[in-house]
Amino acid sequence: MNDQSAPAGPIEGSASADARVLVWDLPVRLFHWLTVFCFAGAYLTAESDDWRLLHVTLGYTMGGLVLFRILWGFVGTRYARFSDFVHGPAQVRAYLRALVRRQPGRHYIGHNPAGALAIVALMALALAVTASGWALYHEMGGKALEEVHEAAANIMLALVGLHVAAVLLSSRLHHENLVAAMFSGYKSGRPGDAIRYAWRSVAALMLVAVLGFWWWQWHSATAAHGGPPVSMLQAIRR
Repeated sequence: MNDQSAPAGPIEGSASADARVLVWDLPVRLFHWLTVFCFAGAYLTAESDDWRLLHVTLGYTMGGLVLFRILWGFVGTRYARFSDFVHGPAQVRAYLRALVRRQPGRHYIGHNPAGALAIVALMALALAVTASGWALYHEMGGKALEEVHEAAANIMLALVGLHVAAVLLSSRLHHENLVAAMFSGYKSGRPGDAIRYAWRSVAALMLVAVLGFWWWQWHSATAAHGGPPVSMLQAIRR
């Protein structure tokens, strides 16, 4: 599945306006926005027993998405691979200094060093949140694990906020809309920087798997209760 186009390194200064090139394949974009949706939904429903099924379902979905992203980080397209965007401490420090000084610094076609660090940390936290949530759902760990689960979720929320702020600042410094790029998949660059395939088939399988899991969760809960979970019905009627 690896993309076969030639490698591209960082570019000095602002983004090249030579062409609009495909950088983010569809599985990467779908992973990103589904993870945003799942984390937000799980966080907002964490304190409500009425929405427990939804909370658990979104949490498990987030964990599954991260496991897929780890696999895609080894076999996916060029800019999706860890080998492309995981940088050493020196590059991370240099990029963060440039952001703090509000200087453009080096421009990266794929993930910049700060973004890469945030992505790896967020994936690790997502796995920690999912694993601890699974244990709590099965009545393991007690109060101490509950505190770990809540702390990991809150740290993840704080890191999401920092990531969003860094994305907005980087977008301004490099004169490119990074949020829009994660929707469209396109950024400004040289024609040789583009990936060849969007891998829509893999994204379609991802979506089918997620929707299928959601249906299975609801069906299992319905069968267990002899009908839709009472707590969910109560919440929907409010």
